[in-house]
Amino acid sequence: MENTPNFAVIGGGSWATAIVKMLCENVATVHWYMRNTVAIEHIQNEDHNPNYLSSVEFDVSQLHLTNKIDEAVAEADIVIFAIPSAFLKSELDKLSIPLKDKIIFSAIKGIVPETSLIVGEHFHEHYEIPFENIGVITGPCHAEEVALERLSYITIACANEDNAKLLVKYLSSDYIKCKTSEDIIGTEYAAMLKNIYAIAAGIAHGLGYGDNFQSVLMSNAIREMKRYIKKTYKMKRNINDSAYLGDLLVTGYSIFSRNRMFGNMIGKGYTVKSAKMEMSMVAEGYYATKSAYEINRAKKKKKAKTPIINAVYSILYENKNPKKVFLKLTDKLD
Repeated sequence: MENTPNFAVIGGGSWATAIVKMLCENVATVHWYMRNTVAIEHIQNEDHNPNYLSSVEFDVSQLHLTNKIDEAVAEADIVIFAIPSAFLKSELDKLSIPLKDKIIFSAIKGIVPETSLIVGEHFHEHYEIPFENIGVITGPCHAEEVALERLSYITIACANEDNAKLLVKYLSSDYIKCKTSEDIIGTEYAAMLKNIYAIAAGIAHGLGYGDNFQSVLMSNAIREMKRYIKKTYKMKRNINDSAYLGDLLVTGYSIFSRNRMFGNMIGKGYTVKSAKMEMSMVAEGYYATKSAYEINRAKKKKKAKTPIINAVYSILYENKNPKKVFLKLTDKLD
């Protein structure tokens, strides 16, 4: 594409809002789909999202806001999905326009529950989109720091290097640095797994474990992540790169991490139901835990050793006592 491509962003949450902000630094118009008509009206009248990253002020003349997903996608060359994985299928079911001629980027950090596929594989298998037209936007990058225009780094993974470079061009700015990767499946799994480990870090904090234990937990988490991804998709990758280790660290330690916050509440004695009700944003790691656990278990002899994922699963889905589970987990870490 020699001319500036048309972009559509699907989602109304904090990460979608941050991506729209990044794009608005470089393009004249962004087609922005969100379900919430009240939020759309608020942005049109007050120049900011009332529910997420409300400090970000938009030039509304740059935004084509709509609550009709077909309307947003129809005009777009590149469609960026930034909605919780648990709601992806229900949103796509509203779509009547084919996606196979679009370039699709996922900013979703999870697995599609209905198909147990990472988002890129879901689009490939169910929407006939070739892998070279599918990409992943991953961190380490919190939406809240994008809003504050704090220096942040993003990895764009895509099998087609030209598509990756294209997105790098339109997301980059003085405060956003982007790089490319060919490891689309590995980075997408890493983005999903790090949310589970952030919940583990939060549970540990809620139980009263200190920094010494947290460092051991994160050290074991990156090694567990490496084992899991290697069993899923074997290729040469450096697990210490920002897209893997960096994203894990920021999600596990940051005050902005909703997954750590969710885990912290569980560690302090909240039930899963009460923690979910109290949080205004979705903790992707809750859904990712079940998917990652079941995918790994289905591999039988080829499954990876995952004591941390297993521990989080037993707490969230088997109603096991967090204190007892973590006491056993401490003997499995080194």
